[in-house]
Amino acid sequence: MLIEARGIEKVYSTGKVSVTALENIDLQIEKGEFLAIMGPSGSGKSTFMNVLGCLDKPTAGSYILDGEDIADKSDNEMAEIRNKYIGFIFQSFNLLPKLTALENVMLPLIYRGTPTRERVARAKEALRAVGLEDRTSHLPSELSGGQQQRTSIARVLAGNPPLILADEPTGNLDSKSGAEVMAIFQRLNSQGHTIILVTHDEDIARHSQRIITFKDGQIVRDRRVDEPLAAGAGAEAEEREQAV
Repeated sequence: MLIEARGIEKVYSTGKVSVTALENIDLQIEKGEFLAIMGPSGSGKSTFMNVLGCLDKPTAGSYILDGEDIADKSDNEMAEIRNKYIGFIFQSFNLLPKLTALENVMLPLIYRGTPTRERVARAKEALRAVGLEDRTSHLPSELSGGQQQRTSIARVLAGNPPLILADEPTGNLDSKSGAEVMAIFQRLNSQGHTIILVTHDEDIARHSQRIITFKDGQIVRDRRVDEPLAAGAGAEAEEREQAV
């Protein structure tokens, strides 16, 4: 078991006003799962993602990641856990504009103290894995949106984390680029990475093996996807409809 959430609650207090963002969340996620989290704005899905990513602590309950209870960890210890276990991919790419694709991918490895020769080799291999081996010297402004997102995925791959958290990873992409990104996620999952993504798009969620739906801070549905959508199928169907 990679993740076990038990009775997770998250309450935000501002003066005399308290807002419950998560209420009594129980969830187990096995190593190697590909899971999508859905729900309307304000449903609690992003708050839950922050808890899973060790960016925030629950107000109550316990979060166990690979056998470690996160609740009692200090901020420094949580930072170490994020560095060791978790790779983050965001809708906005979060690439540094003055660094090349290769330099952006190497950046987390610099923070880890990885030797120069090794981090260059790992960054180049990660870019090759996402089909950008010919874009290593390009700045983000010289890359398309899909290429920027693939660069951010390569940055995660270079660190080889067991858990990948993706928050609306296709939100800023056209359907073709989104399909390319989902194909990469499916390939990574087949290689053993556990992937959890937040999305508003039902078609994107159907690329996963399991869909969790949030509403009003609670899990209201947990269902398996019998036949995950093959990456590109949705975009191809859309193109056929437009051609008719």
